[in-house]
Amino acid sequence: MSFQHLQDQLAQLLNEMEQQVDFQPKQLFVIGCSTSEVAGSKIGTAGAMEVAEVLYAELNRFAKKHDLYLVFQGCEHINRALTMEYEAALKYSYEPVTVVPVKHAGGSMSAYAYTQMENPVVVEHVRAHAGIDIGQTMIGMHLKEVAVPIRTSIRQIGDAIVTVAKTRPKLIGGERAIYIKVEE
Repeated sequence: MSFQHLQDQLAQLLNEMEQQVDFQPKQLFVIGCSTSEVAGSKIGTAGAMEVAEVLYAELNRFAKKHDLYLVFQGCEHINRALTMEYEAALKYSYEPVTVVPVKHAGGSMSAYAYTQMENPVVVEHVRAHAGIDIGQTMIGMHLKEVAVPIRTSIRQIGDAIVTVAKTRPKLIGGERAIYIKVEE
């Protein structure tokens, strides 16, 4: 599988996603990515910085287009901590922790993102507005309630299964509740 094919798959997925999600400036967009799974290996066994580089370029282009903050989930060896710009952590009041993701403790995607960001920090938790899970990395723990799956024609990036989600506010109140704004 060529790097161009991976980039094309991700570009198509992001294009279909933006048709279904009303992104707002400065929202958090979380990405979990196993480059091992993309390359056809078991998660955590064959990290590939080259794959991370290709995917990061497309994700960064998308984030700039929609003025989003990218947040990259690390692997289990750093407790799925997240790499993001310091500006975003400050805006959302997330406390930085002391760790630098590397290929074998954080994962290739998170490690690569750390080297590309202007002022990267790592935080333990976020409540992102939307996200992409490439390779069953379990990003759900970092999405706001309520996560809503997005269906796209792209089911895999390389050999990795892809799941895409947005979030919406909770619907509360029961059968008498009104969920749209009503003029008084």
